[in-house]
Formats: sequence, structure tokens, C-alpha cells
Amino acid sequence: GNSNNVLLVHACTVFIVGKDASTDGSVMVSHSNDGEFDTDPRLVKVPAQDFDADSKRAVYFSPESYPRYVGTDRGIPEYYPTSSANTSLFVPIGYMDQVEHTFAYLEETYGAVNEHQVGIGESTCSGVFGATPLGSPNNGTALFSVDELTHLAMERTATAREAIQLMGSLAEQYGFYGAGQFEGTAESLAVSDPNEAWIFHILPDPTGKSCIWAAQRVPDDGFAVLANMFVIREVDPDDSDNFLMSDSVHSVAKEYQWWTSKEKDGLLDFTKIYSDGEYAHKYYSGRRVWGAYHLACPSRQFPADYTDLQSDPVYPVWAKPDEPISALDLFRYHRYTYQNTPYDLGANLAAGPFGSPDRWKAGQGEKEVSGNWERPIGLYRTSDSYVVQSNKDFHSNIGAVLWFGPASALGTVFTPFLVHMSQIPASFSTFWQGSFSRSSAFWAACVVHNVANLKWNYAIKDLQQRQDLLEQKSVQLINELQQNHNNDDYDDTVVESAIVDNAQRIVESLWKLSDELLFKYASGFVNENGDMSQRVGYPAWWLDAVGYQNGPPPPPTKPKCCNPPKSKSITTSNSSNKNSNLRMTSSSNSSSSVS
Repeated sequence: GNSNNVLLVHACTVFIVGKDASTDGSVMVSHSNDGEFDTDPRLVKVPAQDFDADSKRAVYFSPESYPRYVGTDRGIPEYYPTSSANTSLFVPIGYMDQVEHTFAYLEETYGAVNEHQVGIGESTCSGVFGATPLGSPNNGTALFSVDELTHLAMERTATAREAIQLMGSLAEQYGFYGAGQFEGTAESLAVSDPNEAWIFHILPDPTGKSCIWAAQRVPDDGFAVLANMFVIREVDPDDSDNFLMSDSVHSVAKEYQWWTSKEKDGLLDFTKIYSDGEYAHKYYSGRRVWGAYHLACPSRQFPADYTDLQSDPVYPVWAKPDEPISALDLFRYHRYTYQNTPYDLGANLAAGPFGSPDRWKAGQGEKEVSGNWERPIGLYRTSDSYVVQSNKDFHSNIGAVLWFGPASALGTVFTPFLVHMSQIPASFSTFWQGSFSRSSAFWAACVVHNVANLKWNYAIKDLQQRQDLLEQKSVQLINELQQNHNNDDYDDTVVESAIVDNAQRIVESLWKLSDELLFKYASGFVNENGDMSQRVGYPAWWLDAVGYQNGPPPPPTKPKCCNPPKSKSITTSNSSNKNSNLRMTSSSNSSSSVS
């Protein structure tokens, strides 16, 4: 089997918007899968299925790299084995009782949204306990990754609250393992339905055979952000409207003498007790939390600096946005590199002359020079991002909208898909990112992002114009489908073909844009039809910073071209006697120049 694989490191950003905090009454959760080019970026449709009463459900290890799963028992053609390499059937690491009917949903690495408009976004976190999967060489103990828990939530639940209780109880019963020792042994999810959104935290318990979990409801007028670190603070077991949790939250804290009682210590602070803080470096999580609140509620002026997020919180679990938030706003948030702030990744020498916000992963040089870059929200190494838009007023035939953007949010176009579609277009659902293809939506977005880096602060204007145009057209399309297809005259083939055609237009437009940008910014010029080879050079501040003024000086020879003066003595002798011998004299300071 494949259970000996190492789970990939992820570092993902999640936004949560309550129904009264959005522009149209939608509940929204988002997710960026920042998986370093190795993560399987495919979006697939998981069909609803029926099973015999005594069936078992196989549970698999979740490698997250491509292929994330190979097999036939889930009814997903994109996962069927092929003749190509590395596609041997996955072997289950355990089994559990199956239910008689499972719901349809859309899936990337995680279950994203199901036919009941339950949505999920994921962010790996640090935790004080770790566990390994069953079947792993070091005596693994746990059956469930967060990936499989989200699949089960999609298959079996119709509300966010049900999803949380199911994932929590299954992980308590069978054990939970996290992503890895470096990045985080714990997980955080945003879980939504058309009425409400929740934050869910989970980590293994000390035995490795169960778990510790807690969940907090985000108020309807709230906005929240998850950035690879727990955020839930005081949990109140008596307030079941707003908190859900395992008994182990308190029993383990008591066992380790980290907390004794409400009377003595007050309500238990989940993050202070169970988080291991930020990983990678300070501000790795906190800067993104600050950045998200800076976008959504700048009036609050939250501090950008802090001592230690784990023990000394400076950001709330949620905040009320200054203005209602739309799906288009969340697309913009996912592209944020702290523009026009002191942390702007495009505004320093490291950004180069044209302000690229990309900072590549460490190599040999970083082994020799210690340091860190700021961690932006918009990141070059993202495999895919999405926004789930659930709304109680959306027609049940259409359901929630999944806005899916393959590759980096910086270069992608968020494209709408519906759970009711028979399948996701092949450009989004079938291609391995490890092989270049002009039929792949992932490569369409990846190429345009890389071509834009020829002259980022020029090209980003063209790119954003195209993103705005295509995303606004998609919003219009979804609005039209909602209005035109009420339950009486709904035609799912018309809806599906409209969605598929729109997706195809977006992929084609991105490829076209790559060619346009390559033409426009080739070889350092700005090239436009009828006005080629515009010389724009480099910005003065950058020239100054890199020592342009210390380059080679002007040429030492004083030029005379192209009407050099005649010597005075030649002029005199010529005029007095044309037939006399010329006295050739040369002045000591004469010079010639060839340019």
C-alpha cells in the first residue's frame, strides 16, 4: 500500500464570513491549498451513492500529493487506475460501518461543499500532541486524517453543526493524525451551511488513539481568519449554542495540570493550552491574521506587532467587517501581499525593479544566510484556492457555488462550479501538474503568473483587469442562473452547459493572456501594436540601490563628429597659396570619435 508515505506540508489561509456580514446574505468559507507544487490540484465531483445495510467503508491514508487517491470504490472516474506510473491501487488502513446513502459533493484535497450546501475550508495548525496513521512503520495508532474527516462530513451531514459533531465523534472513536512534525500535528477547519459558520479545531490526544476537539460559532455579522494556528480561546461547555467540544478538552488539561477548574482558572483557553504557536517563524500566522483584518475592518487598527500569539493574543477570534463582504472581495483577499503597508512584499529591493511579491522557497543560499521573508496570503506555491458560497435563498436545484481557482490566486481566475453538475470539466479535474499541458486549467493560471513576472508591476495591471472582467462575468452568470431557473422550469443540462462553457472561456482567456503579456513585455521593452520597443528601463530608486551610478563612466575621448573643425594652420595656408605645400600640424588636444 501507500500508507508509508509522508504527508505533505501545507500552510493554508481560510476566511469565514457570516450571513449578515456578506453582501447578499451568503455564508462563505474559503481555503488556499498552499502545497508547494506537489499537492494534487484536481477538483472532482463525488457522486451520491447507495450501499447495502451491512457495508463497510474503507478509510485511506491521505498523501495529498498527486495522486491523492487511486481506486474505484468511490465511484470517481478521475481516480480510476491508469496505465501510467505511480497509479497502483491504494490499500485501506482501516474500515468503518458504511451508511446506506451518501451525499454528492465536490472535492479537492479536502471535501469542499456538498449537495446540502455544507462547506469546509482547511488550515493545518501546530498542536502539543501528535499521532501517526495506522499501518505506518512507527506503530501508528490513528485512523483519520482531516482529509478523510472532511470527506465523511460531506458524505453524511446536512448542516455545519452535524458535520462538526460527526468529525469530532469519529476522531474520538478511531483516532486522529495530523500533517507532520514540522508544520503541525493539528488541524483547523471552517465549516459552513446556508445559516451559520463555525471554527473547528482538532488534535490527537496523548494516547494517539483518540482526539481533543473544540468548535466555536462565528456570529452572523462576523468575519474570521485561520492562518495555520488555533484561534479559539475561552471555551464555554455550558453555551452549546456557540461552543461544541470533546470531554477530553478539559480532562486532558486536568491530567497534565494545565487547568484545574472554572472556579480556580476561569474558562479554559484552548489555544493557550493546546497550540504550539506559530511555525516557520514569528508572524507566519499573525501577519496574515493582521492582513485579513486590515482588509475587512481597517477601522479597528489592530496591532501588527505582538510578543507571542499563543500566550498573548492581540487579535480576536472574529471581528465585524467595516463593510459587507462579497465573494469578489474574498478573491481579492486571497491575492493579498500586503500592498501599501509596511509589509508590502512588492515594495523593497528583494522585489526587484518591478515589484514581484514572490519569494521562492529556500535553497542553498538560505542555508548560508539565515533569515525569513514575510509570509503573504497570496502565494506563488498555492495548488488551488476556493470560496464556498452557501445561501438559504439559492434554489435547491442549483445549491451552493464553489468558486475554484487552480494554481496561485495571484494568477488564477476563480471559476464557479455546482455540486449538481454531472462532472467537472476535464481541464480542472484530470491533469497532473507534473506534466505540462495547454489543456490544463492549473497550467493556464500558472503560466500567466510566471509570464507576469517579466515585469510584474506593469503586467499585474493587465492581469487584474482580466481577472476582474472574467470573475464579474461569472458572478453575473450565477445571478442569471439563480433568477432564470426556478424550481418549475429548471433544466440541469442548460445550467451545466452554461457553467462548463464559462469555465472553458476562462481557461482559453488565461492562455491568450499569457501570449499577450509575453508579447507586451518581451526583452525588457513595452510592446504594443503600432508602438513597439518602448524603452521604460528601471525605476530610479532601484538604480540608486544597486549602484548603477558606480558603473562604467562616460567614454574618455571627446567626440568631434560629424563636422569636425579644420586646423587653423591648414586654413591659413590654403587661403594664401593653394599650390604651396601644406604644413600638416596637429594640435595636442585634437581627438576623434567613432560611435
